[in-house]
Amino acid sequence: QVQLVESGGGLVQAGGSLRLSCDASGRILSFNAMGWYRQAPGKQREFVASITSGGWTNFADSVKGRFTISRDNTKNTVYLQMNSLKPEDTAVYYCYLENSGLGFRSWGQGTQVTVSS
Repeated sequence: QVQLVESGGGLVQAGGSLRLSCDASGRILSFNAMGWYRQAPGKQREFVASITSGGWTNFADSVKGRFTISRDNTKNTVYLQMNSLKPEDTAVYYCYLENSGLGFRSWGQGTQVTVSS
């Protein structure tokens, strides 16, 4: 079983920055992927960014050039640096971890990000 705890959300003005962190613990295999999804009120959960244990990254088009993702494998922590935030980035951000080959993802409880205009 994997446990994930997000932190770093909050209220920020448009154009500002926030950094989210997600600490993972439990059964974590050497090969895995971690990342972030978000869900705005009344909308479906959508992919934001991901990073594999080998460092490969992927981003949603809506955040490319503004968000970066990184991880510390020694701490099983993933970070999402969000710059040039827009009101449409407002959502609950969820961290996930997927152990390679096991076929399912573990999720955190979510952290609220609110961007005011």
